Amino acid sequence: MQKNSIRIVLTTVLLGIFLVGFSLWAALKPADAASDAERRTLAQMPALTGQSLLSGTFADRFEDYATDQFPLRDEFRTLKALTATGLLRQRDNNGLYRVGEHLAKLEYPMSLQSIDHAADRFEALYDTYLKDSGSRVYFSLIPDKNYFMAASNGYPSIDYEAFAGALKARLTNMQYIDIFDLLELEDYYRTDAHWRQERIQDVAARLADAMGVTLTGSYTQKTLEKPFYGVYYGQAALPIAPEPMSYLTGGAIDTATVYNYETDTTGSIYNAEKAAGRDPYEMFLSGSVSLLRIDNPQNTSGRRLVVFRDSFGSSIAPLLVEGYSTVTLVDIRYLASNRLGNYIDFTDCDVLFLYSTGVLNHSDTLK
Repeated sequence: MQKNSIRIVLTTVLLGIFLVGFSLWAALKPADAASDAERRTLAQMPALTGQSLLSGTFADRFEDYATDQFPLRDEFRTLKALTATGLLRQRDNNGLYRVGEHLAKLEYPMSLQSIDHAADRFEALYDTYLKDSGSRVYFSLIPDKNYFMAASNGYPSIDYEAFAGALKARLTNMQYIDIFDLLELEDYYRTDAHWRQERIQDVAARLADAMGVTLTGSYTQKTLEKPFYGVYYGQAALPIAPEPMSYLTGGAIDTATVYNYETDTTGSIYNAEKAAGRDPYEMFLSGSVSLLRIDNPQNTSGRRLVVFRDSFGSSIAPLLVEGYSTVTLVDIRYLASNRLGNYIDFTDCDVLFLYSTGVLNHSDTLK
C-alpha cells in the first residue's frame, strides 16, 4: 500500500513539474514569427482589451496563439505523425500519404462540377478574346503525383482518362496536347507537388512541336546550395530527407527579361531572393504572380505565346522562351479574366492553357 502511495505521489509530482515547466517555457520563450516547415505565419499574442475579453475573441485568438507557440511544436507534430502512420497504421496523415520517399496529397473524388467550371472559364476567355483573333489555341493537362502513386498502392484515385476526356469534350475549339506518357514519378519533387524543371525538357519540346516551334534544349544544369523541403514535408511532419533543387541556364534563359505587371519592375527568369526564401520553388519566375511578360531579345521572329497557367507553368515557361519573341503568363486565380484586354493583345499568337489536375479539380479559384 505504501509503495502504491509513493508511486502515485511521484507520478503526480513529475506530471506537475512537466506541466509547470512547459507552461513557464511557453510563457517566457519569444514568439516565433513563422513556421518554415509549414510555410505559414504563426499566431501572435492577442491584445487584451475589455471588448476582446467580453466578446470572446481574446480567448479564441489566445487558443490559436498557444497552439502555434507551444514549445517543441514541430517535434510533437512529428511524433504524432509517426504514431499515426506507424503505431496506429493509418494510411495517411492530414490527407497526405507516403510511398517510399515520395509524399502526395490525396486527390479524390473527381469533381465534374469543378471541371465544368474550369471549362466555362476557358470557353469564356475563348469567346471574349480568342474567337476572332486569328490565334492558335491549345490546352494541356498536367497529372498530379497521384497518377503515379495512388491506385497502384491502394489509395483512392480519380480516373485521369475520364478527367482529360471531360475537358476535351468541352474545349472543342482548342487542340489538346497529351503529355501524360512523357512523365513519371521521378519527374516530381519527393516532398512537393511540382515537377522538376531539369526533367521536363521533353515535355517542353512536345508542347513547342505541337505549336509549330522547334527548341534546341541546350542548357546547363545548376543546383541550389540550399536543400529543398517541399510543401508536403511540413504538412506531413514526417522525417524525410531534403532533396536538391536544380535549374537550367543558358541560351535565351540567360538573356531574357521578365516584366512583372504587379510590381512594375523588370527582372530575370530566376529570382535569387526567392531561391533563398521559405519556398525555393518560387525562384522560377518569382512564384505566384498574376501577369508576367518574358521578352527574348535572341528571337526576332515576332512570334508570341500566351500561357494561361498555374504554378507548374513557372518552371516550364522558361524552356519555351527560346521559340518566341515574347511569352506572356497569365494566372486567372489572381487576375480577373475581364481585365485581360487592358494588358494583352491576343491577335495572331499562340495561346496555351496549361493546368494541373489538382487545380482543375478545385477550380473555384479561377476567376
